[in-house]
Amino acid sequence: MVETKEITWRRWRPGPAAVADAEVVVSMTDYTPYRWGDLPRIFWDATMLARGWPSMPGAVGVWLWSKPMQRRSGSVSVWRSPEDLREFVGSPLHVVIMRRNRGRGFLRSTTWTGPSMPVSVLWRRAADWLAEAERPGDRVTGGAHHG
Repeated sequence: MVETKEITWRRWRPGPAAVADAEVVVSMTDYTPYRWGDLPRIFWDATMLARGWPSMPGAVGVWLWSKPMQRRSGSVSVWRSPEDLREFVGSPLHVVIMRRNRGRGFLRSTTWTGPSMPVSVLWRRAADWLAEAERPGDRVTGGAHHG
């Protein structure tokens, strides 16, 4: 694990899809449960999803991150294609986890397609996106925002 400005990053976990100089799909999530008591379940759910990562079709890599004192956690995942990301989102375990936690917090997410980039560049971009939510007036307190 690596800590930067209150963010705890779990190590980069490569997936089975190797990407050289191709376009990739990057998905970032930022989830804040309304109650502290929901954090252990969320951590467990993230761990269960991460266990299947090495065999996830189309997965290039993932980071799990958390800001425990703010109750925030999420992921930065890289995919070979939009279809691979959709397949993961529709996977049985992901669907069960999302249904179980729906309405228990605030979800912010973003997805983009772009050229493959060094992990260090991706990390910086992710940290910048997470910091955007901390500016006064940026955080919404309900529902989901995809931006």
